[in-house]
Formats: sequence, C-alpha cells, structure tokens
Amino acid sequence: MHFSTARLALLAVSAALCVANVYYAQPLLDLIAADLALDRAAAGGIVTATQLGSVLALLFVVPLGDRLDRRRLLLAQLAALALALVGVWAAQTTVPLLGAMLLTGLLGTAMTQGLIAGVAAAADEGERGRVVGAVQGGVVFGLLAARVVAGTIADLGGWRAVYAVSAGLTVAIGVLLWRALPPLPAPARPLPYRELTGSMLTLLRTDRVLRERGIIALLMFAVFNIFWSALALELAGPPRAMPHTAIGAFGLVGLAGALGAMRAGRLADRGHGERVTGAALLLLCVAWVPLAFTPASLLALSAGIVALDLAVQALHVVNQSVVLRGGAAPGRMVGCYMLFYAAGSGAGALAATAAHAAGGWPLACLLGAGVSIAALLFWWVRVPVRAAGRAAR
Repeated sequence: MHFSTARLALLAVSAALCVANVYYAQPLLDLIAADLALDRAAAGGIVTATQLGSVLALLFVVPLGDRLDRRRLLLAQLAALALALVGVWAAQTTVPLLGAMLLTGLLGTAMTQGLIAGVAAAADEGERGRVVGAVQGGVVFGLLAARVVAGTIADLGGWRAVYAVSAGLTVAIGVLLWRALPPLPAPARPLPYRELTGSMLTLLRTDRVLRERGIIALLMFAVFNIFWSALALELAGPPRAMPHTAIGAFGLVGLAGALGAMRAGRLADRGHGERVTGAALLLLCVAWVPLAFTPASLLALSAGIVALDLAVQALHVVNQSVVLRGGAAPGRMVGCYMLFYAAGSGAGALAATAAHAAGGWPLACLLGAGVSIAALLFWWVRVPVRAAGRAAR
C-alpha cells in the first residue's frame, strides 16, 4: 500500500515517543537514586532493567507480528506501555521500580520495532526504503531528544513528571493510531509460538544477508556507543564539568545528520544500497578526525557528531531496507537484526568506559576509529564475494 506523508509523519512521531521511553532514565539516575535512597549499584540496575526489557522484546514479543494481527497487537502494546509508565511514576521502592522499568524497555522496544516491521510489510515494494527511512527518522529523533527532554522536564517537575507526561502522550498517540493505522492482518497460516521464536535461529543460520547486515550493525552501533559513553565521561569530568542537560543537548546536533540520512531509504529503493553503505562506512571513519579535537574545540565536536550520526543512521536505514526487502517474516527479521544492535551497543559502552579509564579521550577515539575501520573492511571484503556469487549464478 502507499503511505501518505501525513500518515508517515504520525508513525514517525509515534516511534519517537515510544523509543524515548527506553532512554529517559539515563540522565535521571542521580535524581531517582536520591528520591528512593538507592546506592550506585542499584541505580545502575535501572538502566540494566530497561535494556534487558529491550532484549526480551526482540526475542519474544516483536516476532508476534508474524503471527497476530499487527494493528491490534500494536494498540495493545501501546496501552500496556502507558500502564508501565504509570508504574514507574508511582514506584516507591526498588523492586516495583525495576519491574516497571523492565516493562517500559520491553514495550517501548516492541512498539518501535513492531511499527517498523509492520509498515515495511505493508509498503509497496518500490517505496519500502522511503517508509522505513521515515519511521527510522522518528526513532532517531526520539533517541537523541530523550535525554534533553527528560532533563528539562525533571528540572521543572522532578523525575516522576517525566514518566507522567510520557504516559499521557502515549494515551494520546494511541487514540490517533487507532484511527490512522492501516490494516495489518495476521498471516494466513501463522506458526505456533514456539516454532515462531525458534525459527529466528534458522533465519540467522540460513540468511547470509541478514548475518552480514547484522555484523555491520553490531560494529557501527558499537562505534556509536563508544562515542556517546566516552563523551559523557569526558565532558562531565574536569576541566569542563558540564551538567547532564548540557551534555545531552549535544545529541540534538546530530539531528541534522540523522534527518539527512532519511534520504538513504530512497536511494536504497533505487538500487544504490551498496553505494550508500560504502559511503556511510567511509564517513564513519572520517568522523573521528574532528572528534579527536573535542577537548580543544566544541565546534569540531559538533561537526564530528553530524558526520557520525549521518553515517550511522544512513547505514541503519539501508540495513533495514535490505533485510526487509523480501517482505517475509518482517517481525522475526527485525528482531534478529536488532539483536546485533543490542550486542554492539552494550559492548561499545563497556569498551568505552574501559578505554577512557585507561587512556582518556585519545584512547577512546582510537578505539572508535579502529572499530569503524573494521566495519569498512568487513563490508569491502563481502561486496566482492557477493558480486562473484551473482556472476557465477
């Protein structure tokens, strides 16, 4: 089906609001810890619970779109997400808070990736990249703006106000989606749930394109999190000692690059996916040149952020367009692909912390540049292999 501009805009806004819930807690940890008298380890568990919920969603909830009526599934998940956000707002002790955070991560991720899989399955073949790019643009905006929005609302009304406002917006967007979501019927012969989730292993084993694009995603999101994790450590410490809100505001600089990356989906529709991939991976490597000057120049930092986000989001859009091109099993394909994203994000954050502790910003930049070059070399090796295979066939 054809998606109008207005409908795509609504879907992009919905994706932004849903994915933001996964990241609101990160700049609020000190406020939450002070309110509930938590120690540092327990406060860190808040982010862990949210990320664990995201992984569980990819494994066990997102694939349900290949078995159930996607429209009803998405609306049910949205209602449950609103309740989970109310649970976070109302939590007075650690265990209920962690449980509500886990559900927030699970349902926020399930909604976001379910929207992408649903619209990819429903879109006409010639505009799948455009549709995925538009919704992914909303995801990028939500991801980058979440920390700034959370910090601003928390400064005005406390950390609980962040989740109260988000719950209200979730209900409002649910009403709009109830009217605007297109029919997304269940498959004619849905698999039993156990076979459905088990088939994800089969997809990973048999689908070479999924594996290749997944490895690129793992490496590029490791790079993304190496940068942002190290940046927070660098700017929060001496001599700059910036507040969390100011650090998070640098994420908005990346919106210029992220919005430009939405064109990558259109180029993929025209058969230029490999060219965009190569150009984006090269830009990912080049971005570390201005980023290396971050301690001395915030202007260089801003230029590097634009380049980095443009590269990462262009790659992400093309990856999803390529992985979902066949139109079969979109829920499971998105779930499998995003598992690589989760692994890369976690590994990048851990590596950045260790690198910054050992060698400061220079070592973190060397690490990020090294992983970027590894991603470029992986793609460079695999392209001739695919070309040789097509020629042989």
